[in-house]
Amino acid sequence: MKNKTHLLSLLVYLSSLFSNSLLYGLGEKTLSIGAASGWGAVESLEGVTAVQSVRPYAVLALSSIRRTAEGPGAGGSPQRENGVLDMALSFDEGLPERFADQTGHYTVSADASVSAAAQRWARAGTGAAHFAGAGTADAQRGLRGDAGPLVITPRDDQALFSRNRGFGDFTLEFWLYPMHLENGGQILFWSSTRMSVQGKHITERIQCVAAKDRLQWTFLDFFSAPDDSRQLTVSFTGLSPVTPKTWSHHLVRFDSRRGFLEYLVDGKGESISYTTSSGREGGEVFTPKAGDGGRLVLGGRYTGLMDEFRIFGSFIDPELERYRRGGRFETRLLDLGESNSRIVRIDAFGGRIAVAGDRQGRRAWGPELPNGNFSFTDDSAVQFFIRAGDSPYIRIDGEWQTFKPGMELSAEADSRFRGRYVQVAAEFYPSGDGEMTPYLDELRIIYIPDDPPAPPALLTAAARDGGVELSWKSSSGKDTAGYLVYYGTAKGEFFGNDAILGVSPIDVGRRTTVRIDGLKNGVLYYFAVAAYDRPHHGGEFSREVTARPLRMIE
Repeated sequence: MKNKTHLLSLLVYLSSLFSNSLLYGLGEKTLSIGAASGWGAVESLEGVTAVQSVRPYAVLALSSIRRTAEGPGAGGSPQRENGVLDMALSFDEGLPERFADQTGHYTVSADASVSAAAQRWARAGTGAAHFAGAGTADAQRGLRGDAGPLVITPRDDQALFSRNRGFGDFTLEFWLYPMHLENGGQILFWSSTRMSVQGKHITERIQCVAAKDRLQWTFLDFFSAPDDSRQLTVSFTGLSPVTPKTWSHHLVRFDSRRGFLEYLVDGKGESISYTTSSGREGGEVFTPKAGDGGRLVLGGRYTGLMDEFRIFGSFIDPELERYRRGGRFETRLLDLGESNSRIVRIDAFGGRIAVAGDRQGRRAWGPELPNGNFSFTDDSAVQFFIRAGDSPYIRIDGEWQTFKPGMELSAEADSRFRGRYVQVAAEFYPSGDGEMTPYLDELRIIYIPDDPPAPPALLTAAARDGGVELSWKSSSGKDTAGYLVYYGTAKGEFFGNDAILGVSPIDVGRRTTVRIDGLKNGVLYYFAVAAYDRPHHGGEFSREVTARPLRMIE
């Protein structure tokens, strides 16, 4: 008896599972975006980019913040309104021989000691420059300004450091990630020569070297009096140590109106100097003047990474956040194939960065979320939107509705989540400190097409004088609203227009028998019937039948 009870319970349980599968599983279809399907369905990206190094397939994440030459670009950050960009090295080209100045003002050449670091090592964008540390001979050549791991040379007169050019405000910035920082290690070196108006031979230098775990800057005879009769040398050392295997931001900026020269590390002031005759605010201002044959050498005696090297012809503020404050993408209209299709839910898979950078400089990505919650404890988040409708004009008329991935979207009668066309959007938000971004690996749209009713069965046709009488068995569709009668005078071509009830097809409502009068005697007519569940949503044809109206002899 006990065994029979257990068997009965098992049968009830299995029956329940089967019933649920009938209710929720059968008829569902899935449309995937992302992962192996790719992101070709995405129509617009703003502040969001495809990232290759996170999952086996490209994911969508916030773009890195970068200052670009022509407004929004690959990095997704517009140039500052007061920022005249003179040089931009992103190191995103993938190979050192392809490193290039994005403004076109300078040529770039790299030797064998420089390599391109992958995206997971980069501070921004898709890559960084990796310097392996030049030897003594290379370093000496670098001090002369004619060789080095990465040599940058003015290409045209538009370059700020082109020959014999005087200029005013400037800003120089870069990100640095040293593997170790030895005293005397050379980060940056620039040198040129020129003749002053008095005929004096002047050798100018800008040099940034490591000194006791800090960066030491020297501007040798770089600033000149307005009449070029005197030159000024300025030297300063940062207060904050540069930590190995950690990214730090370095920025030097000059205000030519006050003769104000400032050095900032990670946005904090480290040193202030005045290039004035008094050595303080006020007095005659000495301004920069570049000489002839100047070359900029990066990484002469340095082991580590460098990223996003920029020079501006203006005095600007540092921009330290890794990711933009927000971004959005929208898919194109996705065709589900049948009008009034019900969108059951949308599953989303993704994750976020776990840390901003570990000891090796990599961006470690957190485990992928199974589904649902895209709001993280660091305030990074993704918010999802959807709109749907039977008209392809939903992109104009449709209102966006928010949804939570994995949750049932609507009740059966909710028209907001029904239609042949659907469009999905998502907004990305970084962490509060701008160091982390969520990412999206895949979207899956789960929907049930609103299939039309099955065709009626057992269609028969009986000839009458000037007409044909049709009858059929009702469609098995539970939502059948009526029937359409198709007729014509050729097999498979239902373009008839003789009937008193109208041209083909004739809407006969819910009737299952009908007489079609007004047909021509002696003409063979072909008939088929289709069921519909609502206007303009008819199903397949029934079998085709024929009949020839004839005059009856009494």
